[in-house]
Amino acid sequence: MLGLAVGISCIMLQSSSTIVHASSILDEITEEETVEDYAEDTSYSILRGNHLNFGTVKVQRMSSNEIAIYGLTQCHHVCDEVYLYLYLERKVNGSYGTYKYWKFTDNNVTSLSRGLNVAVPSGTYYRVRGYHAAKDGSKESTSTLTSGILIN
Repeated sequence: MLGLAVGISCIMLQSSSTIVHASSILDEITEEETVEDYAEDTSYSILRGNHLNFGTVKVQRMSSNEIAIYGLTQCHHVCDEVYLYLYLERKVNGSYGTYKYWKFTDNNVTSLSRGLNVAVPSGTYYRVRGYHAAKDGSKESTSTLTSGILIN
């Protein structure tokens, strides 16, 4: 009887230690992430530029395997070329790396924006990095970076 009790105790300790030692994605949250389903970042031209006003990016959880991303490059006036580069970054093994990217340009416009819905694997964090630029003779640029959101 004592042997059975010890055996059951060992089984319970093994199963509970597995639970205790199992890493949870939520335990790995850093200052780079948010617990929200949505994150955004806006950056204004470093010195109030002549061409580029600001850039903004957003990321939002749509479902357990889909996110929506959005980016905007806003100018002060019609510019020869406007740039919006969107980089979807995924956290793997504690570090973010580019998962997918899109590069958009347009000519003779005051702004450039794009919204995309992207299917992604669940179980990790995603964030969006943006590059925003305006060229009208000289080129001005800024960058943006959202916090990571959990897709689970």
